[in-house]
Amino acid sequence: MRSIFRGVALALALSALGGAALAQGDAKKDDPVAPAAGVAPGASAALAEPRPGETNGERAKTQPGNNAPFWRGVRNSGTAPGTVNNAAAGEKGVLVQEFVQYPGSRLTTAGEAWRQVRNQWIIPYGGSLVLIVALAIALYYFARGPLGGHEPDTGRKIERFTYFERAAHWSNAVAFVVLAVSGLVMAFGKFLLLPIIGATLLGWLSYVLKTAHNFAGPLFAVSLVIVFLTFLRSNMPSRDDLAWLRKGGGLFGGEEPPSHRFNAGEKLVFWFGVFLLGGFIVGSGLVLDQLLPGLLYARGDMQIAHLIHSVAAMLITAVFLGHIYIGTIGMRGSYQAMKTGVVDEGWAREHHAYWYEDIRDGKIPAQRSAPPAGRLEQPAA
Repeated sequence: MRSIFRGVALALALSALGGAALAQGDAKKDDPVAPAAGVAPGASAALAEPRPGETNGERAKTQPGNNAPFWRGVRNSGTAPGTVNNAAAGEKGVLVQEFVQYPGSRLTTAGEAWRQVRNQWIIPYGGSLVLIVALAIALYYFARGPLGGHEPDTGRKIERFTYFERAAHWSNAVAFVVLAVSGLVMAFGKFLLLPIIGATLLGWLSYVLKTAHNFAGPLFAVSLVIVFLTFLRSNMPSRDDLAWLRKGGGLFGGEEPPSHRFNAGEKLVFWFGVFLLGGFIVGSGLVLDQLLPGLLYARGDMQIAHLIHSVAAMLITAVFLGHIYIGTIGMRGSYQAMKTGVVDEGWAREHHAYWYEDIRDGKIPAQRSAPPAGRLEQPAA
């Protein structure tokens, strides 16, 4: 019985729809409005086919809602710039950059390629490098302890660094620490600090450190040049450096190989860290701060400068971690040498035997500046 009622209801619905359609057809037949031009009476009007080269306004008439010309212009603005109202813009009318392929990225727009290199390579691998170096230093320290201490102090002092040399070094060191800490927070704060301190505190911390980064950058650049020129002569490579490198500087057992004022390890830090990586950091930083005249400072320039800056910063942080370790807790007497400028004769004989012998033989003066306490004693022959 229920199926009979369903069939009757379906038949009534179909008949009602048919009646409405007939009524609508009769209404159209009596409609006095003339058909559109070019359309035969009784024929249905179709939308016009889009034409190549249409503007977005023209496409809105032929195919309303189709904004393909607009988005095509946005996508192709890297190779076919449009127009903008800002006449001072470096990239006039370029909304989306052209396709490029940076090392480590896919072939995509330049902005997306930069993001891929930063997020998939620099951040994870750079952070891993810094962490591995820090852990290796910690393991070495707890396993071997600080170096040195085998030669007893004699009480006779030798000037190792003048006041000017120490001032240049400490200025550069302080600027580097500010740059390294602020840079690491800006790079990894989102991943490491945000879950702990929250967005508000991280935002204020990032703002303060970003401001400190901008102020410490010029100090680092100027002091880096001064440090390079000041210590250039003492860091020139010599044949004796090869023997020091072959023995690993005595870090893994045995006596420390003799060296001149700076050993081969310190010279590597000087040439690879200070000169090469420091030069890349300062040069790219000047571009990022838009301080070099004659550059367009387009987004592509800034992206490449940022990649260079980030890679060099990660590498120099890893290099200087080792340098800071040896200069503080890693070697007995090293920190006092940079703090006071003088070392004991026994320290000089143990860690820089050739330098000590040149001073002992009178080839190099034991004192190059006059300290307030008077002159230092020349080592006994």
